[in-house]
Amino acid sequence: MERRNFIKQSAAGVMAMGMPLFPVIPAALEDTRFGVAEASFMLRRYRKLESAKYPQYRDALEMIEHFDSLGFGGAQLTMHSMDSKLAKQILKRRKALDFFMEGQIKLPQNVNDIPRFERQVQETKAMDVDIIRTVCLSGRRYQNFKTLEAFQEFRAASEKSLQLAEPIMRKHRMKLAVENHKDWRTEEFLEILTHLDSEWIGVTLDTGNNIALLEDPMEVVRALAPYAFTVHLKDMAVAEYEDGFLLSEVNLGDGFLDIKGMIAVLRKHNPAIRFNLEMITRDPLKIPYLTKEYWATFDKISATELAVFLSKLKKHNSEGALPLISDKSVDEQLALEIHNNKISALFAKRNYGFS
Repeated sequence: MERRNFIKQSAAGVMAMGMPLFPVIPAALEDTRFGVAEASFMLRRYRKLESAKYPQYRDALEMIEHFDSLGFGGAQLTMHSMDSKLAKQILKRRKALDFFMEGQIKLPQNVNDIPRFERQVQETKAMDVDIIRTVCLSGRRYQNFKTLEAFQEFRAASEKSLQLAEPIMRKHRMKLAVENHKDWRTEEFLEILTHLDSEWIGVTLDTGNNIALLEDPMEVVRALAPYAFTVHLKDMAVAEYEDGFLLSEVNLGDGFLDIKGMIAVLRKHNPAIRFNLEMITRDPLKIPYLTKEYWATFDKISATELAVFLSKLKKHNSEGALPLISDKSVDEQLALEIHNNKISALFAKRNYGFS
């Protein structure tokens, strides 16, 4: 179904490791609940925007109630360091809603940080959570690092952090899902994962992030799927600008990603894998690959590989302007964030088999 037709039909509702081969699994064993990542509500959660109509969330319980009202059946939220009363309320409400939960955590920075990390793992597990998302880099590789040496130091520190985390995850039988967060190109990430060689360390597979690192999104999914514990499902659009291309999260169905194909690949390797929408409402990101600074940390991208990527990307260049929020009022931005997530949830249920 074309996106525009779907919106028309839904408008009333809206506005109100190796490479293992798996046998065919009955569809009943698939988890068809569709979750949402905390970053999908970045404006309301993190930006501290002043709004009487759309106040900041007070706690995780309020977020769960809101997400459920929008049609989501799960979420990826921080589930540690909360008081016991709130924890009990969340557990009770989740059970009533049949709402799945995944946690979030910061990696241990050194040996002295292990007690903090283990305590938060235990607190998250007590919230009936078995997968915890993490990242090695909170920013973007091409912005954070000015030299290859600086990036290599970051890589060494990240690998050390994961080595410190692994025994804790193994001890508590919890899965740590590291996101491809505009830091690792696929080959680098696979090297890290295979070196760790742990059933407790895998991937939060983001379907769009590696476009910023000049990689074909479907090829990224195919390569990382055997290691994926959970998914940030998003659709993407691109447009050329003077220093490279603009990259934008867009509502499911509005972008150029083969979402159905990605879901099929991921479920082939892990039939019970969970999917969380990550629809970040923001201005397009600038990917300045035509500047010298962008290339400071990349030493293995061949001219042929780049040419193939850019040829594919050019075919998907957006005909219209990519969506902006900086030209809108605070309330308009917050309302749009809700709208985008709700319309994408409805589209996923209508088109991708989610319940």
